[in-house]
Amino acid sequence: MSTDFYAEATRRNIGLVSPEEQERLRNSRVAIAGLGGVGGIHFLTLVRMGVGKFNIADLDTFSIANINRQVGANARTDGRPKVEVMAEMAREIHPEVEIEVFPDGVQPDNVGDFLGDVDAVVDSIDFFSMAPRLLLYRTARELGKPVVFSAPIGFTGSLHVFTKDSMSFEDYYDISDNMSLYDQLVAFAVGLTPAATHRAYMDMRRVDLSSGAAPSMASACDISAGLLTTEMLVILLQRRPPQAAPIYVQFDPYLCLYKKGKLRWGNRGPMQRLKRWLIARQFRTQKQHLSPK
Repeated sequence: MSTDFYAEATRRNIGLVSPEEQERLRNSRVAIAGLGGVGGIHFLTLVRMGVGKFNIADLDTFSIANINRQVGANARTDGRPKVEVMAEMAREIHPEVEIEVFPDGVQPDNVGDFLGDVDAVVDSIDFFSMAPRLLLYRTARELGKPVVFSAPIGFTGSLHVFTKDSMSFEDYYDISDNMSLYDQLVAFAVGLTPAATHRAYMDMRRVDLSSGAAPSMASACDISAGLLTTEMLVILLQRRPPQAAPIYVQFDPYLCLYKKGKLRWGNRGPMQRLKRWLIARQFRTQKQHLSPK
């Protein structure tokens, strides 16, 4: 992109990053898997921060039901592929940003190309889609790529980082291929937010595993974006060691709480096992209606 345009567009970043660090961001490439509620805002925030190169993957289209929380969803984009819309929006911010589009999402036949040339990875795959998520984390670990993940739950944002030297995704969440999708999702949900501050006000009866729907709010997506993109900057610029697993974070501005902890045994710890049992029991009537995604 034009030096003058890029320099002017990122000028107000200087002071929080140095000119040399800004140039490193410009030459960094980030893979973003999923462009929905959090993925789209992660992408555009990183573009505004001056990251210059991206691989983006999503196989879905925007719908009216996405408007309450997805930055690319509006009346004009209904029915359009998310990768198309989000690439257009990114180029409207920085016209010469480099974007490699993967319109089939993360698949076994493209995951190597999707991750091969990137510096870091964003996991913003749909909560209920465990097969591509496991594929993403396993391949990223094999390639030595750090993965950053933030989930908007209730009015909160969570933060998790997995590196080649940290606890693995499977070990932290205690998830394996021989588990049912239902048990995988239960373990995933419990491991996301060990502090579970959102349960004080979130109506869990509105969570529908069979349709892949749960209460969500745009403000939580914004919180997630702030947590994730700041940690991504730290990783790309090597400012400090990342907050890697088994460390977890949950920020809940509704309750004015910031929770940071460390699950030394991941989801295998006794308290986490108890929580998994309670959640599995709460949603057991939906188990038979759940189909793999």
